[in-house]
Amino acid sequence: MKFFLDNLILILLACFSGGALLWQALSSRGPKASPQEATMIINQGKVLILDVRESSEFATGHLRDSRNIPLSELQNRIGELNKAKSKSVVVVCQSGARAAKAVPILLAAGFTNVVRLDGGISAWLAQEMPIVKPAVKEAKA
Repeated sequence: MKFFLDNLILILLACFSGGALLWQALSSRGPKASPQEATMIINQGKVLILDVRESSEFATGHLRDSRNIPLSELQNRIGELNKAKSKSVVVVCQSGARAAKAVPILLAAGFTNVVRLDGGISAWLAQEMPIVKPAVKEAKA
């Protein structure tokens, strides 16, 4: 008992930090879809694949038929997507973190069926799923 009383502040601090880590792990960051689930959504048709990575990242490779609007510009450019409100939306980024931030923006704008690609392009590539890569220009000799 003396140990607990002598170290009460440290014990409370450890409990608080552990609780904060647990809360973050358990809190929902929006609906998500694995690469396989995202493929099923895409194959059903009537889908918008929204890549929220920066343009330079998008240029290195992206999902086929995806549209690139960087997360930093999404709030200002959301009107460009109004025609797709009736479609399913799969939000993609590199790891899933930026997509998690984009989902609430889309939901607030009136999109109803929005998911983020869990793990992002990294998870997509880890599952050996196809991406579109830009054509490499040959150097002239």
